[in-house]
Amino acid sequence: MKAVVIGGGVFGSLIARELTKYDLEVTLIEKNLDVGWGVTKANSAVVHAGYDDPPESVRAQFCASGNAMYEDLSKELDFDFKRIGSFVVAFNDEELKELERLLKQGEENGVPGLTILERDEVLSMEPNLNPEVKYALYAPTAGITEPWMVAIAAVENAVQNGLKLVLGESVVGFEKVNGRVRKVHTSRGEYEADIVINCAGLHADEIAKLAGAEYVPLHPRKGEYILLDKKLQGLVKRVIFPTPTKISKGILVLPTVDGGILLGPTAEDLPEEMKDRPITTREGLEKVREFTRRLVPSLDFSLVVKTFSGLRPESPQKDFFIKVSETVKNFVNVMATRSPGLTAAPAVAKYVVEELIQEKMRIPLEKKKDFKPERKRIVHYSELPLEEWRREIERDPRAGRLVCFCNEVTEKEIVEAIRRGARTLNGVKFRTRAMFGRCQGGFCMARILKILERELGVDMSEIKMKSENSWVVNGKVRE
Repeated sequence: MKAVVIGGGVFGSLIARELTKYDLEVTLIEKNLDVGWGVTKANSAVVHAGYDDPPESVRAQFCASGNAMYEDLSKELDFDFKRIGSFVVAFNDEELKELERLLKQGEENGVPGLTILERDEVLSMEPNLNPEVKYALYAPTAGITEPWMVAIAAVENAVQNGLKLVLGESVVGFEKVNGRVRKVHTSRGEYEADIVINCAGLHADEIAKLAGAEYVPLHPRKGEYILLDKKLQGLVKRVIFPTPTKISKGILVLPTVDGGILLGPTAEDLPEEMKDRPITTREGLEKVREFTRRLVPSLDFSLVVKTFSGLRPESPQKDFFIKVSETVKNFVNVMATRSPGLTAAPAVAKYVVEELIQEKMRIPLEKKKDFKPERKRIVHYSELPLEEWRREIERDPRAGRLVCFCNEVTEKEIVEAIRRGARTLNGVKFRTRAMFGRCQGGFCMARILKILERELGVDMSEIKMKSENSWVVNGKVRE
């Protein structure tokens, strides 16, 4: 039995890992040169509590249950997850009515611990909030993580359990026999399949069309962000939402797992042809500044580290589309996975494998006896006690050679990232946080290029930033 998962974002990665728990051949095909680089890498990184989704929606079916799975998942896969809680703040009695609606809706969705707090208690917990705040809906189960690391960790663990990972290949067609996919054709080869799971993010509708399966039309909803320096660490301790509107959850202020402050996103619907254009605009970033200052007036925009935007797959029904195709009997769609997609992903992965494949498609799968659920992260040496770090340096001097000074990333960590599969600068970046700091690679990129050149045994001109076309250097100035 052979299963092919298309798309290496957080959904595809977790579904692929879930499949490797069973006795079947699993292949994950990702068009980028690494996993987690599409919708997954540029979002708010919030593990939502689950009060925002209408109870009758598919989103509500998976949000609170997905949230509940993150603690154990983060321990198994050794990625950062912090259950810091969230506030939805209200500045008047009209907004209080919306908090009361969200509280009732969250209780219907099975979200534990929700409560509405008044001004004094809110400010005692978050003293840097706008003192004009009157109320806040407190959700203690909300959390933060690094979305790309969830995908990377899941794939690393899946590879340990037999996953075949195919990078840099786009799906271009399908070969079908008697209404079932038998081969998946890519830009470089073909792969036999008894089961196909479509997790292609913004392009999932195009993949479904190629297969002749049902789909919902997708368009990008753009969100622009501003990241502030770690010097502001502690400015807020929780995820701070404004009272939501019909369009979005609003522009928020939240801490990142490594100590920065993230602001955003905006919400702008773009035409279908802009699925691969996550651009920022002066107007969008100014909107982020304006709206977040209303929440936290003391935000210091002289400490901006970077600005960026992300694209989310939105559909007319504004809900997940997770179904077995009726026209292509062995094809599963996991599409329109807009917010709270990151939160829902672990629960969706189990649902796809246990309910859709085994129950709905009636494909019996036998669990492996030797599945290894645990994966260990790359050791970040600067986080170790000094004496322990000193002993590591004695064992391997590379553990003492700082390459990225902003985030204190050593040569040994970068070498480990390369040995785990990083082949590009961004591959190193997302595995180690090198080039993620205030200089954004200005001081360390050249050194990382040299390490990649040495470890991979290729000329530096062959090393890419993120895609086949993103070369960094094209030759030597002099010999």
